[in-house]
Amino acid sequence: MEVYLKKLEDELRLRKYSPKTIKSYVSCVAEYLRAKQTDFGLVDVDFIKQYLLSVIDRGMSSQTTNQKLQAINFFCWNVLKYHSKIDIRFAKTPSKLPIVLSRDEIQSILSVINNEKHNLMISLAYAGGLRVSEIINLKIKDLNLAELIIHIKGAKGNKDRITVLPEKLTENIKKLILNKTLDDYVFASERGGKLNERTAQKVFENALQKASIQKEATFHSLRHSFATHLLENGTDVRYVQELLGHANIRTTQIYTQVTNPNLKNIKSPL
Repeated sequence: MEVYLKKLEDELRLRKYSPKTIKSYVSCVAEYLRAKQTDFGLVDVDFIKQYLLSVIDRGMSSQTTNQKLQAINFFCWNVLKYHSKIDIRFAKTPSKLPIVLSRDEIQSILSVINNEKHNLMISLAYAGGLRVSEIINLKIKDLNLAELIIHIKGAKGNKDRITVLPEKLTENIKKLILNKTLDDYVFASERGGKLNERTAQKVFENALQKASIQKEATFHSLRHSFATHLLENGTDVRYVQELLGHANIRTTQIYTQVTNPNLKNIKSPL
């Protein structure tokens, strides 16, 4: 089994998949092979279906089931060189609107974060629509304070993109990065190197609780709020798409459902 998992990891690395995706795919395929027990090199579509049904029976979400199917597909096609169609449809996923924080709620969150570095980290994540992985990997050379832009490198899907940097944060950024090199992380850990994702998420979660905000928001809600507030300001959805780095405009258009002013103006008949 370990030989097959090593081949899978090598194939993923050759295709420049992110470390997070590699870890996820290897974990999914390892679970599938443990369930299979024997004949690891043979593709049995009926067994794959039964395995995925067992995943669903364990109460796993549609997203998790689809992730496992995607990993198994990759393994069969690229490691086992199976060229026939694996006729299994992806599970239908529920259509949920993103959880968005209001401008007042964003300010409430920032007002309770007394640590200057943490406050700036949350501010910049919201101001530029950054994912948690992007904010912790941000390096000083990625910031252009003169042009007020942030160059996000190797983001989701290993894509680069440009997003905005608010002028009001530049002085605080200059203070934070003073005497550091261009290759240093903007939000470095006290022990050196970058912060881990959980630390950044915990900063947000603690502030959310301290600000007494009851929404089931996560660090990613800062990115949702960035997109929604831009649309509320009248920014064209295609510009928002570019700032978020979405490949498909339909992914960005979900925010128009959250911010649709025509719906908000409708009065209930009660």
